[in-house]
Amino acid sequence: MTGTIRADIKSGLTVLIVLKKDQKTNKLTEGIVKDILTKSPNHPHGIKVRLESGEVGRVKEILG
Repeated sequence: MTGTIRADIKSGLTVLIVLKKDQKTNKLTEGIVKDILTKSPNHPHGIKVRLESGEVGRVKEILG
């Protein structure tokens, strides 16, 4: 599942995100969602989240 719809993303889910520094290479980082930062109900590039590790990026894939 892609991470473009805010309602699909909940705290505690495991996701793959792309960090700001990795946007050119599209390198994905796996982690657990701590906070959802995007306020709008959807975003074409992915919902912005903060992982429990403190990293911030846009969700590219929801793993579960």
